[in-house]
Amino acid sequence: MRVAAAVCFISALALTVHADVYFKEQFLDGDGWKSRWVESKHKSDYGQWKLTSGKFYGDAELDKGLQTTQDARFYALSSRFDSFSNEGKPVVVQFTVKHEQKIDCGGGYVKIFPADLDQTEMHGDSQYYIMFGPDICGYSTKKVHVIFNYKGQNHLIKKDIKCKDDELTHLYTLILRPDQTYEVKIDNEKVESGSLEEDWDLLPPKKIKDPEAKKPEDWDERAKIDDPEDARPEDWDKPENIPDPDAKKPDDWDEDMDGEWEPAMIPNPEYKGEWKPKQIDNPNYKGTWTHPEIDNPEYMADDAIYKFEKIGILGLDLWQVKSGTIFDNFLITDDVEEAEKFGTETWGATKGPEKNMKDQQEEEERKKREDEEKSKKDDNEEDEEDEDEPEEEEHTEEPPEEGDDDTLTKDEL
Repeated sequence: MRVAAAVCFISALALTVHADVYFKEQFLDGDGWKSRWVESKHKSDYGQWKLTSGKFYGDAELDKGLQTTQDARFYALSSRFDSFSNEGKPVVVQFTVKHEQKIDCGGGYVKIFPADLDQTEMHGDSQYYIMFGPDICGYSTKKVHVIFNYKGQNHLIKKDIKCKDDELTHLYTLILRPDQTYEVKIDNEKVESGSLEEDWDLLPPKKIKDPEAKKPEDWDERAKIDDPEDARPEDWDKPENIPDPDAKKPDDWDEDMDGEWEPAMIPNPEYKGEWKPKQIDNPNYKGTWTHPEIDNPEYMADDAIYKFEKIGILGLDLWQVKSGTIFDNFLITDDVEEAEKFGTETWGATKGPEKNMKDQQEEEERKKREDEEKSKKDDNEEDEEDEDEPEEEEHTEEPPEEGDDDTLTKDEL
């Protein structure tokens, strides 16, 4: 038992020792990120970035990331790390995205480039190894891109993976394994997985339709046919509409002025519709003809589809109509468990407080709107009351007439 325990411990230790973290970026040193990230100069009007935790967050410092700041712009920013090959081991690409601007159209993905990329010339057509992450545009496009470059060609995944489209931070993880399988996780939960060969058109198909095979001319695919013994009844042909027998020409009808009078048409109660013969089983039916397949001479198995020789740069090369997306917690490693742990310690620790702050802000905004609407309503009611209040009549005293003054004069005294 002690020997077995020791072996297990040594195996676990070996796995820990050989686990590598190739790239990690949390933006915890203020403006220090500017020395690690390079802005492309391929265009002069790329959008600018700023370091911020956004309008709502779980931790003001830990949630700081790079945010897009200008609407309707392309963005091109990248960071280099020591290059490596993923031959014989997994590679995990992970990061967080927060579309706090309620994005309408724009990318939230990353690209993994070969180490020989000129970062100052990075642009939309620069060749990359992997493109991964959410992409949103209107109501029709809300998906997670998983694109692999194979022999110089970019190949999109054939499955539809839906991305998150709210305003909170979400964790995106791609796991690429040496057994030619993959896994996509969102918020540390698996949302898709499968085989590289099956879910991408990276290789030619194993089978193709035999170009020499043709459907025989006498091949009958009709399961049912018209009954040759069935005949249409003699009284079947009745018109669909007939003149109304109760219609009468008006007494004042003038054929010289009104033309020839014709009665109105009504549905024929004896009309039976279009006659069709009964259907019977086709005695010559052979089923649906299936084109036979043969091995594709152009197919060649490749057990290294997953492999990239010199992974060395992570880039943000994207377009956004409405800016405001925050990228954070980048990680590239060969350790699946380390990636999950890192996601739990970062995104997992702040997602709850972030949502609480957002909910609180929304509640305060709701109360503010209600107070403003109430105040506006009260003002309108006061204005209406002022308009309805009658004006006071002005009374002017008329001067007394002569002889009516009761005041005694000096002589009378």
